[in-house]
Amino acid sequence: MLSYLATALPQGTSPAAHLLAVQCALRMNTRMQVHLPKGVLRSLRLNTTLGPWLELEHARWLRPTTGNAASEIAVELLDVTLLSQAPAGPDRRRAADWALRIGSSSATGAIEPLPRLAAVYFAAHTGPASGSGVGELDQMTRACGAQPAQLTSMFDQLVEIGFLRSWQVCPDSGDLQWTLARVPE
Repeated sequence: MLSYLATALPQGTSPAAHLLAVQCALRMNTRMQVHLPKGVLRSLRLNTTLGPWLELEHARWLRPTTGNAASEIAVELLDVTLLSQAPAGPDRRRAADWALRIGSSSATGAIEPLPRLAAVYFAAHTGPASGSGVGELDQMTRACGAQPAQLTSMFDQLVEIGFLRSWQVCPDSGDLQWTLARVPE
């Protein structure tokens, strides 16, 4: 889903909007409606700002619907290709919960959306047995809505907070290699 959203969302979409889009895409029903509990937004530290919602609405990726309850936000997704990208409902919900656990500030120790989204990316692209992964740096940058200048400090921050054990960019291929400090479940 991260790879799909990297191409479906406009370039320059913020990491916060990417975090929100992942949760919406994985929690949508077959009518492309999402009822996102406000507790999810609190866990992602996106409950105090409308910015990510407005970004996704401006990109014509979602629109608010009526019937927002006090405990949730309801939207309709407008990207019909999502129906073919997402796995079956129960698998999507499990993936949404997994991404929420990995991307929450309590799991990563990070406050800002970019390192939390990067943590989801790293965990999703890491071999479960080895705890290591390799990927294209450009692809990771697009999937996280990051700017290249932000990456080195963000990777170092993930090492400092104990999410990553190590990272490096291979000089020959330009690929990003990493090892997680612990492999998430």
